[in-house]
Amino acid sequence: MEEYFYPCPYCFTEVSILIDTSVPEQQYIEDCERCCNPIEFTISINESQEIEAFSAEPIGQ
Repeated sequence: MEEYFYPCPYCFTEVSILIDTSVPEQQYIEDCERCCNPIEFTISINESQEIEAFSAEPIGQ
């Protein structure tokens, strides 16, 4: 697991999530820990188990 910091697309607060770097392709929805709005995460992990691509988008936009 790796902690990753990103700006919330709703409240723009820097928050963090834990990413399981053993799963190469991930897409899921999780609420912002600050403002509780739903965020869609799309994450790609490379063969070295490093985060290759990360996006945190508001739902429905």
